[in-house]
Amino acid sequence: MQHSETAVRVVVGGALFDAGGRLLAARRSAPPELAGRWELPGGKLEPGESAEQALVRELREELGVEAEPLERVPGEWPLGRGYVLRVWTARLVSGEPRPLQDHDQLRWLAPAEIHDVDWLDQDRPAVAEAALRRPAR
Repeated sequence: MQHSETAVRVVVGGALFDAGGRLLAARRSAPPELAGRWELPGGKLEPGESAEQALVRELREELGVEAEPLERVPGEWPLGRGYVLRVWTARLVSGEPRPLQDHDQLRWLAPAEIHDVDWLDQDRPAVAEAALRRPAR
């Protein structure tokens, strides 16, 4: 009997939207094989943390903002080495995002611009799903 669920480590990603409905993209600065490509900000779930708590903490650490998780985006995407990406839409509550760690550039993308950056392969389907769930204003 396989217990693959316990072997999987979760990485939470935030499809962070501003009041104008733009999506935040973050450009990786490391590791070298990912540097220069774009992703949804987020990070690894820590023991004892809910996915929503991890997302709030990661967005605070990586971007210096307070965010409110809204809705889990359907699906999960393998990242390799036993990790899977799970994404939530989130609303920017306060702060101006800054690339504090793991990223060297941020960009707010209007709906027509979401394909203008070179997303990491595993983020592409998550971004497409999240865009369909853009919070109504």
